[in-house]
Amino acid sequence: MSIAEARTPDRAASRPVTHSRLRQLSALRNGPAVLRMATHLGAIAVMAALILVVADKLGFAWAFPLILCQGFLVAFLFMPLHEAVHKTAFRTRWLNIAFGHLCGAAIGFPYEYYSVFHWEHHRHTQDPAKDPELLVMPLPGSSAQLVLAFSGALQVYGRLRLMLTHALTGKVTAPWVPADKHALIVREARCYLLAYVLLLIGSLALRTPVLLLVWIVPLFFGQFFLRPYLYAEHTGCGRSRDAFENTRTTYARGLVKWFAWNMPYHVEHHAYPSVPFHALHELNGLVAGRIVHGEPGYRHSIGKAWRWLRAASRGEVSA
Repeated sequence: MSIAEARTPDRAASRPVTHSRLRQLSALRNGPAVLRMATHLGAIAVMAALILVVADKLGFAWAFPLILCQGFLVAFLFMPLHEAVHKTAFRTRWLNIAFGHLCGAAIGFPYEYYSVFHWEHHRHTQDPAKDPELLVMPLPGSSAQLVLAFSGALQVYGRLRLMLTHALTGKVTAPWVPADKHALIVREARCYLLAYVLLLIGSLALRTPVLLLVWIVPLFFGQFFLRPYLYAEHTGCGRSRDAFENTRTTYARGLVKWFAWNMPYHVEHHAYPSVPFHALHELNGLVAGRIVHGEPGYRHSIGKAWRWLRAASRGEVSA
């Protein structure tokens, strides 16, 4: 069974979307993802060129605002990675795999590993004992830890360290990775690590900071955009198995929805993961009335996530 076929079991009897309508919405197409991927990668290429020109002529300080913009674009390559893991980005299966690995390598999140990680997240959403997203992101115990958590630094460090562990030791200990996937996860980590080493050697040989300026540094700053966005998806929502209760939809502006590949419609995605990103807006029109946690923008949804985590760190709410 693929992730796209996952369902929330206790909702089957009251599903607001008919089977025939769901089949229509779940139809896969290549066109929308080709367009979205082209604009996403194209924007990254244009921003990279601008960074290099401005940094060369005016200095790093003048290029820094562009680096922040690039950070958003690069970090949000997580979104096509996520859609590719579901095999719903493209109708053509190998395109999902190819672009999934490309985006995974760009953000240091191996595609095959994230596939099994995310499968377990869908199976056990908001279960503190089984949801990998909760297991790898322990609740902050202080205001300083909360700020650090929202920066995304700990999460990036954790996944890069895990990838290095897989590559260098050949061992996979994460409980959400089935035994028959261990060898694949190790091979994948070693391939990613080899690619990174070759890029480093090439950069040193050419004595160029290009990758540092247009990729590594932006990726670091991009976490300040991505991590709060991800916290807003579930933090402070219910612990039930019902996607309409344990997930949050945020009615974001067009630019955010575009580069987030429509994932602000996150309740819709969790309730019906077979529906590709380009049909989630239409799906929202059918199920909006059932959504428990819906916010008019990320200022509201991130604010709610922040306040809940702060209250949890103080023991004021049950985590």
